[in-house]
Amino acid sequence: MINGKRVAVVMPAYNAELTLEATVREIPDLVDIRILVDDYSKDKTVELAKKLGLLVFVHDRNYGYGRNQQTCYREALAAGADVVIMVHPDYQYTPLLITAMASMVAYDVYDVVLGSRIIGGQALRGGMPFYKYVSNRFLTAFENLFLGVKLSEYHTGYRAFGSKVLTTLPLLENSSDFVFDNQMLAQCVHFAFRIGEVSCPTKYFEAASSINFRRSVKYGFGVLGTSLQFKLNKWGLTKLPRFSSQGRKLELDPGVKVKASPVVTSR
Repeated sequence: MINGKRVAVVMPAYNAELTLEATVREIPDLVDIRILVDDYSKDKTVELAKKLGLLVFVHDRNYGYGRNQQTCYREALAAGADVVIMVHPDYQYTPLLITAMASMVAYDVYDVVLGSRIIGGQALRGGMPFYKYVSNRFLTAFENLFLGVKLSEYHTGYRAFGSKVLTTLPLLENSSDFVFDNQMLAQCVHFAFRIGEVSCPTKYFEAASSINFRRSVKYGFGVLGTSLQFKLNKWGLTKLPRFSSQGRKLELDPGVKVKASPVVTSR
């Protein structure tokens, strides 16, 4: 808990058995709620997560990264979280920065905080493939131009949100795939939430998850499409539910209680 605010860490997982324990080991004690949502892994991620004392939720099939995040945020809010930090359980980002990121939200400095791999020039030294670095810089420049903000990167898997952000954004209008991350940030800009960044070292290694070249290309085109849609919506040329206060939001059931055991969810 920070400044009287309950802090939750959520981990969208898929085949994270090899790196999960190292990730959990670095989560600070101040975190009140620790949730892992498993997207139908083929390894022993679920069994290990239970042994580590996490609140575990299991999808009944592989729905995709974006759908996984929706479940993460829904269950964190249902558990009473005021600040929610999403970190990948592949140990590519250190959870030691959770305290700093959560504090910036809990003390109302920012509504959203991103762990940037670009600030400080650590990305390439941390092993980020050169083509990923170049595409990251290009896409970020494109997005800054079209969204009218100035962030160092939009593609990090390390993010902190205030609960108001998660209940305001029409997250159910977003993709179930990796471009969900980008769409969510575009929504944050549209709804005028304050976005801050902290420098975050990154580690690329064999066990860390990383999408292949084909899916990276698909993601890149999705990012370009999201930026164009944002601009067209701002100009009034389109009216997209993703950028509307009437868009579908997370469905929260106040009667639902979090259980420290796997549950099947397909919402």
